[in-house]
Amino acid sequence: MQARTKTLLIIVGVAAGALVAGVFAGTRITSPADAAARAEPPEASDVTVPVELRELESQVVTRGDVSYTGTVSVEPQFPGLETTPVVTGKVPDVGDKVERGDVLLEVVGRPVIVLPGDVPMYRTLRPGMSGPDIEQLEKALDKLGFDPGEVDEDFTGSTSRAVKELFQDKGYEPPAIDPDIQAELDAADESLDLAEDEVRNAESALQAASQGPSDAEKIQAEHDVDVAEDQLEQAKQDGDAEAIDDAEVQLELAQARLDELLAGPDVSAEQAALDAARNRLAEAQQKRDQAAVPASTPLPASEVVFVPSLPRRVDEVNVSRGAEVDGAVMSISGADMVVTVNVDASTRELLKEEMEAIIDLPTGGQVTAPIAKIREASGDDASGYDVQITPGDLEDEQVQALRSANVKVTVPVANTDGEVLAVPLAALTAGTGGEARVEVQRPASGDDTATTTELVEVEVGLTAEGYAEVTPVDDGSLEEGALVVVGGDGADASLTPEEEAAVDDSE
Repeated sequence: MQARTKTLLIIVGVAAGALVAGVFAGTRITSPADAAARAEPPEASDVTVPVELRELESQVVTRGDVSYTGTVSVEPQFPGLETTPVVTGKVPDVGDKVERGDVLLEVVGRPVIVLPGDVPMYRTLRPGMSGPDIEQLEKALDKLGFDPGEVDEDFTGSTSRAVKELFQDKGYEPPAIDPDIQAELDAADESLDLAEDEVRNAESALQAASQGPSDAEKIQAEHDVDVAEDQLEQAKQDGDAEAIDDAEVQLELAQARLDELLAGPDVSAEQAALDAARNRLAEAQQKRDQAAVPASTPLPASEVVFVPSLPRRVDEVNVSRGAEVDGAVMSISGADMVVTVNVDASTRELLKEEMEAIIDLPTGGQVTAPIAKIREASGDDASGYDVQITPGDLEDEQVQALRSANVKVTVPVANTDGEVLAVPLAALTAGTGGEARVEVQRPASGDDTATTTELVEVEVGLTAEGYAEVTPVDDGSLEEGALVVVGGDGADASLTPEEEAAVDDSE
């Protein structure tokens, strides 16, 4: 009996195990039809986003390098300098501002003055010289308030006086005259003094010779004539022929003496001597004037440098006090800071001069500045266009932050001037006539779960940030919140990153 019971229990256990195994196996077995059904893609559906009200702004975003305009190397010239050109003082600091007429440096106790001009200082300028560099000098002197006379290409005495006043105004003795030129002037001065003495002596001699008889001498001569006439008359009355002849001779002599006294002395020789002395004086004066022209205050080539424009700022200093000058002593640039951006031709078409640009400061914050100039890039391997942006009044901290930095620059090109209806660019399609359309998804009539779509013609405005401004041709056919199709049947996989971002933002 017990053996039967044990056998029955074993049979029941095996059957139960087989049943469980069968059920499990049944859950793991798939028919070919089921497998095919499971492999089919799900039913495609449209991807939609709502129409938004948003403000759109088109902008150019790029990066630019900060610098100062027009860097110039300052390299004074020292032709004929007999001593070593050693810096003795007045060394500027980087960042110092340089104005016209400023003393940039002091070399062997003499100033190096900066003046505006395009022609470099390549020679010492002296009175009597001519050239465009002299006209440039006179223009600079005139603007500083030192009168050079007529502004032309001739270095005159007026130019020399203006140069003298410039150096005196800066606290320096005027430039010294060349010793050889001074010696010529001294010799001419000596010759002029001798000629003047000769003229004075000749004038004295002529004056002495021109004095003539005194009144007493004239009265005596007239008396002698009267006496001789009386004696002749008496001789005639007496009838004495010999006495008459003698009286006539005495009358002729008295009359001749009177005539001589009344005619004055013969000073022709003294006059001739004076005329000759005056001619020699005129020649000496002319030679002295000629010698005085180059002997006026010169402008040594070593004491002035010309730069194209001022004011400027010191970017780099290559010398120190006590150092010998050899080459460029410093570099100076325009005082105005400039941000230079390089763009391609298509971007250049979007930009115009005087557009406002936004510059991100490396330390945080922003400043705005206008586009000052757009020009084709130049130089080796240059391409595209250089856009120069000039920040205006900057605080010292901003200047320090921007100096030599590479910064982000944003230039707003256009905006919608307020909120407008906007859809992602992917929502726009073109009709058979080229018109722009959006496909709007609407609930199906009579079925809350079903939808239908409608093509709505729109006018497209500004496009920016992956969106387009749209205005329905038919009023009321499109409004905020309406769902527009941006993809379907897997089409959303082909969206651009901007369009995908727009869709993600909407969802």
